[in-house]
Amino acid sequence: MAVSSADVRIIVERVCARPDVLDACARRDLGAVVAALGSAGITQGQISALTSFPQGRLSEWMTGKREPKVATTFEKFANGLGLPPMARRALGLTPTAVALSTDPSTSDDTKLSYPDNASQATENVSALWSLDLADATAFQSGRFDPRSWGEASLRWLVDPGRVPDETPSGVRIGMGDVTRFRATVDMFDNLDDRFGGGHARESLIKYLSVDADRLLRGRYNAEVGRELFSAVGEATLLAAWMTYDSAPTSSLAQSYFVQALALAQAGNDRLLGASILDAMSHQATFAGRFTDAANLARAAQTGMRGIASPMQTAHFRVMEARALARLGDAKACSAALSASVTEFERANPENAPAWIQYFDESELSAEFGHCMRDLGRASDAVRYADSSLKASEAFGRSDFFVSLVLADAQLAAGDAEQACDTVLKAISSGDQIRSARCVSYLREFSKHLPTSGNGAITEFREQAMSSRLWRIAARPDKPPS
Repeated sequence: MAVSSADVRIIVERVCARPDVLDACARRDLGAVVAALGSAGITQGQISALTSFPQGRLSEWMTGKREPKVATTFEKFANGLGLPPMARRALGLTPTAVALSTDPSTSDDTKLSYPDNASQATENVSALWSLDLADATAFQSGRFDPRSWGEASLRWLVDPGRVPDETPSGVRIGMGDVTRFRATVDMFDNLDDRFGGGHARESLIKYLSVDADRLLRGRYNAEVGRELFSAVGEATLLAAWMTYDSAPTSSLAQSYFVQALALAQAGNDRLLGASILDAMSHQATFAGRFTDAANLARAAQTGMRGIASPMQTAHFRVMEARALARLGDAKACSAALSASVTEFERANPENAPAWIQYFDESELSAEFGHCMRDLGRASDAVRYADSSLKASEAFGRSDFFVSLVLADAQLAAGDAEQACDTVLKAISSGDQIRSARCVSYLREFSKHLPTSGNGAITEFREQAMSSRLWRIAARPDKPPS
């Protein structure tokens, strides 16, 4: 006879403390766990009601016809049954449950909800690292949800911040630990700039899942807590950028951006939070959600009016301009670019946050180049893109992007031979870069390139095939390696 609902939690606690069940959890054999719970009187119907998995799915796990592989399946199973911490750890999950979106209109269940406090922000980002390392493809195969941008930006705008309270337990954490953590993340940031997000992304996530998790679960006072949440928020923003560079329109990149914003908010770091909204705008533009992109940039401006540095405001406005250019709104784009220049000319780099100090005249010119290209102003795009090239190994990916913008503009201006030469130089110097966005820029150029009738173009195609990036771009149905 099946047990009553009131006894289910007690039985789950008892059954999941058994060595054989913990061993099944370590093997991620949910079928064996279902069988053990069934022997103790918990029916498949009850398990189905608690976890929302169909009874047929549970039976397939038990018979071995189907094996659960997606990381969020294990989280959903553990959350629904209320598995105890020891069993959750054996499954490779955080000791306590995290909030997963249950919106039925969402195409997958990998979305982590926006946390309500600093403690939940810790659990969410810890779960995100675990889910990523367990099965990143579950996120990369899922599309982003534009509503997540709206919810996150609204929560950030209306909530003044959540300064973390002093924690009662754990290893004592001080400012020295935060400084050491930031220095390590800076190393990953440099690798990202030079070699693209695909080079060391997984290594960064592994580092965060160990060191950042240890720090967040440590014992610290309010001052250290603010610095710590800000530092981990900035590191999670880097994880978002690297993931975005590897899989631009994936739900995984979006999830990192959203959780980075929550961490910045938990550390009461408004400047960082606005920068994260700015980054979300970048992803939205790339994904073709141009109105969303403009609104995200405007949300950053609204939330930081009178607070942001001129350099930061200049970047907000240029991100808005990028989206408006893609929308074909030349007048509004021009106004946003003009406002960006005005703010930029007021800027003092020494007074700007560290993460925005890269935004120099060269970067501003690159953004103008993108806008001019998208508005069909080829000669202006050539001028701005050409002046922004840095020819520096430290900014290899940035140079690659702007080189392709330059080539697009040269092609639009009727100089196909020069455009091909520009691309050959870019893929020659940037062939070590691992970036899906670089591949996307190449594909866009290839679509505009005439298929025949020009010997220079034929020769270019033959030479370009020696490049790894070009070969990947020539296979649109296959993901970049």
